[in-house]
Amino acid sequence: MRMSAMKLSATAALAVSALVLSGCAAGASDDDTPVSLRMTVWTSNEDQLALFDEIADAYIADHPEVKSITFDPLDFESYTTTLTTQLAGGNPPDMAWVLENAAPDFVSSGALVPLDETLEATKGYDLDDLSPSATELWTDGDGQLAAYPFSTSPFVVFANDDLLAAAGQPTAAQLQADGRWNWESISEVGSAVNATTGKAGFVVRDFDYTQWDYLSTVWGGWGAEPWSKDGATCTMDSPEMVDAFTFLHDAAFTAKSMPGPGTAADFFAGEAAFTVTQISRASLLGESGIQNWELAPLPEGPDGDYSIVGQAGVGALAQAEHPEQSAEFIAYFTNPENSAKLAQYFPPARTSQLDAATLSAANPVLTEEQLGDIVVPAIENGEVRPSHTGSAEIQQEVRSALDALWVADADVEGTLGDVCAAIDPLLEQ
Repeated sequence: MRMSAMKLSATAALAVSALVLSGCAAGASDDDTPVSLRMTVWTSNEDQLALFDEIADAYIADHPEVKSITFDPLDFESYTTTLTTQLAGGNPPDMAWVLENAAPDFVSSGALVPLDETLEATKGYDLDDLSPSATELWTDGDGQLAAYPFSTSPFVVFANDDLLAAAGQPTAAQLQADGRWNWESISEVGSAVNATTGKAGFVVRDFDYTQWDYLSTVWGGWGAEPWSKDGATCTMDSPEMVDAFTFLHDAAFTAKSMPGPGTAADFFAGEAAFTVTQISRASLLGESGIQNWELAPLPEGPDGDYSIVGQAGVGALAQAEHPEQSAEFIAYFTNPENSAKLAQYFPPARTSQLDAATLSAANPVLTEEQLGDIVVPAIENGEVRPSHTGSAEIQQEVRSALDALWVADADVEGTLGDVCAAIDPLLEQ
């Protein structure tokens, strides 16, 4: 599952709160006719969709009030734009996946139906099993869970040992054994890989010089943050962030350890030695053709060890026709049994399932040792990728201001100062 910032227009993002404030929620149907439910998702993976259908079919068999449940894949890059356009156009889905960067807008606007009452009334659900750290982002101002965090997926590094060997470079395991698992070494090794083989050293997947907040997986190693803890002040121009972006700029334009602007490299197609991505991408390894690969935590930065997680929630839309039935299906979709099934693709929010044995049973690609040593600690200790209300406008302004950084002779400090000048008025709002 791809965890990235969505390309949103400010109008589309604001449509969520505008609809709620206008009081145009449709509410539940009054008749007894079996209903059809629709959930928008951003995955088109056939195995994942088959699992969703299996869960839905089992639910429908025991719930005659539901005629059908459809999972509607939307294009990932424009997912939230499409979703909010459907809301504004009066054609909302009954349920929707929501990404962490859009969570503050969806949760604070009241666009999602509170789930606590339904979950607590569901036999065997065990609401208290949900990790407080996993649910924090999805809890509204009244302490109600607005969406269930069905995926809390840590960012990790996958390494192609075959490509590293071909370039005469140490493997990820060797770098860790030598105490060199840090960003400086990753760039040095990546530079050698590029010089020797012509392939990429390291890739921050889904960044592509547009989705800037994916770089939190790097700047976290410098202890940098895009804004203050209260979200009111930009800190993109802090010394820590300047140092982190100087590293990234040097990697792209001097060391050539990271693909530069306009250059694509897919780790799972054998085109890069390392990739930073979410653990849920492990399912791509079976199709990659890479014979020898390793899993590793994020490299250490000047500020020490750190971990970053991406989240996605599933919620029932208040504007849809069947909010009650939608909430009840979400309770079934995320109950302990189905949460364990979904864990093969989406790391669960249930503390009872956050152990290597449970995760390895659901995910045969990774070993119990890899899950226990790398994945579970990252989920337990990781910080969620940056999110803020008004994310659409913030994303647009930061991306535009950062364009000046991606040239060979860029003024890193000056450009990051321009970023803050652009978004400080938005953060103050």
